[in-house]
Amino acid sequence: MDELVEWLRAQLDEDERIARAATLGPWVQSGIGDYGWTVDFGRPGAGVETADTEQGLADADFIAAHNPARVLREIDAKRQLLALHAEGSTDLFCAHCEHEPPCPTLRLLALPYADRPGYREEWRP
Repeated sequence: MDELVEWLRAQLDEDERIARAATLGPWVQSGIGDYGWTVDFGRPGAGVETADTEQGLADADFIAAHNPARVLREIDAKRQLLALHAEGSTDLFCAHCEHEPPCPTLRLLALPYADRPGYREEWRP
């Protein structure tokens, strides 16, 4: 269980590093621009344009919705879940849910990172 917990902490640290390096925003889908749908990052000259298509609109909406502030809130929530299930746990059971380690909650927290180095298939829920 300790290896999964440490690996998950490293993934969250990397997500936090990336989010903090990005323009904090607010990020908003601000309509059609010269070449396509525009996402404004909240400061002059900062933003992106996607294609002038329905897919471009969907991409712009997705980019705006996944702004650094939201990502940082998600990281905080994941860290709280990780702490809840890791603290006091042993090699025999999760102190919170009493499952054998790694517990289903930690397996699910790890799943979005399955494409990153170090993920183990035995962690898959």
